[in-house]
This record gives sequence, structure tokens and C-alpha cells, in this order.
Amino acid sequence: MCGDDRPAINARAAGIDIGAREIWVAVAPELCDEPIRVFPTFTEDLERLAEWLQSLDITTAAMESTGVYWIPLYEILEKRKLQPCLVNARHMKNVPGRRTDWHDCQWLQYLHSVGLLRAAFRPEDQVCAARAIMRHRGELVQMSAEHIHHMQKSLTQMNVQLHHVINDITGTTGLAIVDAILGGERDPEKLAALRHYRIQADESTIRKSLKGNWRPEHLFTLRQSREFYRYYQKQIEQCDRELETLLGEFEARVDPGDRPLPPDRKKRRKRNGRNGAGGAQGGDLRTELYKLYGVDVLQIPGVERMGTSLFTEIGRDLTRFPTAGHFVSWLGLCPDNDQSGRKYWRAARHVNHRAGQLFRMAAYPLHRSLTPLGSVKDFV
Repeated sequence: MCGDDRPAINARAAGIDIGAREIWVAVAPELCDEPIRVFPTFTEDLERLAEWLQSLDITTAAMESTGVYWIPLYEILEKRKLQPCLVNARHMKNVPGRRTDWHDCQWLQYLHSVGLLRAAFRPEDQVCAARAIMRHRGELVQMSAEHIHHMQKSLTQMNVQLHHVINDITGTTGLAIVDAILGGERDPEKLAALRHYRIQADESTIRKSLKGNWRPEHLFTLRQSREFYRYYQKQIEQCDRELETLLGEFEARVDPGDRPLPPDRKKRRKRNGRNGAGGAQGGDLRTELYKLYGVDVLQIPGVERMGTSLFTEIGRDLTRFPTAGHFVSWLGLCPDNDQSGRKYWRAARHVNHRAGQLFRMAAYPLHRSLTPLGSVKDFV
């Protein structure tokens, strides 16, 4: 189908086209009489697929990263010591002419057998487990934020301007007043008395903001939004405890007892840690990350709030990247240098990369940083 006499580098390579309900698998035609087969996506059928590949002495199989459908088969092949090769669909040239699953699996098998496919980076299984929890936690944070907006909407509809006079409606003062309102309190004097002493707005301003039209339908939506917010906060706390357990299972690279943490050079503001990008697993996060990485990563400018997120996205074993340049290219943070004839193209690739986005977020505050990393902008 390819019309190419390129010699096969690995004749024991398979190509797999992943679908939601069925999976197409192709092997080299000389290996069996039926080199293309289709399997349902049930677990016993995936096991049967892996057994068929093992019976043909297949050593590696290429598949496209289609949604999350590839994960069950990838894990089964990995468990059976069949090296899976996860391929970015944008990096694979399409089959000429009409494209079907039957053509795709053969095209994947051919490209993989002649060495034209590169496997995507996937950290070790232990890191992937922590990454799944961390990503789920991020989704819970987003859902929680939606219900904060719902609470603010309900208060606005009742012309209760509390969220306009305090910075955070989910802080100590905001939640205390909202809970008192839902408990039946309507007296602005008593509600304003719940003000925390660190709130900048004075008590009289808060008292004026708490006079509104207490319509039952808006109180109903406020109550439900508050309950949803409380529920998601409990789920986030469970994720934090699970993350703490998973991270505690990693072998420490350094013992703080033998090599104590270096002095903290940063003046840190006291934060509540709620829903932070780096996670709030309890205990001393700086010490835990120091044991995981072997270095004090929180001393790197811009990385203070995302140390745990970086660990769960890329792990700590970067030996699969020959140089720092390869790593930055994988993150999509450097421009490509392509040449066709005498024409040059230089621009950064548009990639949806979670780890790359974390590094971009870390770089945003550096324009005000009085550090060597902050002064790089003066030379760009």
C-alpha cells in the first residue's frame, strides 16, 4: 500500500488503530495468513489481542494517542513486556487516498517497522498514577470555581454586595456571613460583626453591603451553590491525602537528616494553600519535594506554586531526553528551524502541552524578579 522499498528495521512491529468500540491491528503480511484483525474493546478481547501479538513474537506496537481510549491497551501491552509506542497523530502522515481504520493500522505498522515513528514521552507508571490524581484535582478546582460564581450571582440578584467589598467570598469572613444568611440571619449588624479583623473594608461598609432583597428563589440557589462548593472542597482534600500517600511511596533521593535543606532565600507570603497549582498535601511541601528531586526546586524563581504539578507531569527521570534542548523542544517552548529550498520557517509550534504550560506560568512573574532568570529579558 505504500509503494516504498525502504527496508524494515523491525519486522516484528505492529500497528494499532484505536477506536472507542473496536481496535484494528496490523502486522507484517509474512508473519501470518491473517495479518489484519479487529478486536472489540472489552478487557478480555484486549488480552486476546496481546496474546495474539505474543504468539507472533511481536516486540513493539505503535498506536495513536486517541483521547483516553489507548490507555487500557497500552497498560496491558506494557504489562506483557510488549513495548508500546504512543504516537502523536499530528506527527504521522495520513494514508494517501481514502482513509479507513483498515488502512490506518497498516500505515502505522509500516511506518513503525521502518523506524519513522517516535514514541511520545510517558513517565513511569508510579508517576502516571500521581498524575491522574493531580489532573482530577485540577478539574475539581475548576468545578469548585464555577459554584463560587453561582454564589456571587445569587448574591447579586438579591443586591447583596458582599463580594464587592471583600476580596474573597470563600475566605473566613465571606463563608461565615454566607452560612449565617443561609441559617436565617438577616440583621446587617449581626452579619457585619462576623467580619475578620484583617478585612480592609470597615464594618459599616460591610453592613451596607448586606442589605438586600431576600427572595426565596435566590436563597435556594445560594444554598445549593454553597453545598456544592463545600462538597468539592471535601473531594479536593481527599485528593490531597491520596497524593500525599502516592508521593510518599517514591524513594527519596536525599535524606534531609544527612543533607539538610539549604537556607530559604525567599520571603514567602503566608498563603492558605487552598486549591493551589502545586497542591496542598499537608506537612512541609518544600521538604517533601526536596526529598523527591534531591534539590530544593522551590528556590527556582517562578516554581514556588507548581512543584508538585511539575513532578506529576514529567517525573524526575529525564534521561530519555539527550540534552536540555531536546527537553525544551518537547515542551514546545522553542521555535522550530525548518528549511525548504531557500525558504526558512522559524516559529514555535502550537501544542497543548500541560508541562509546557506550567513552565510558561512560571515565566510570567519573572519580568519583576531581581534574579539572573529575571534579567534574561534584558538580553532577548
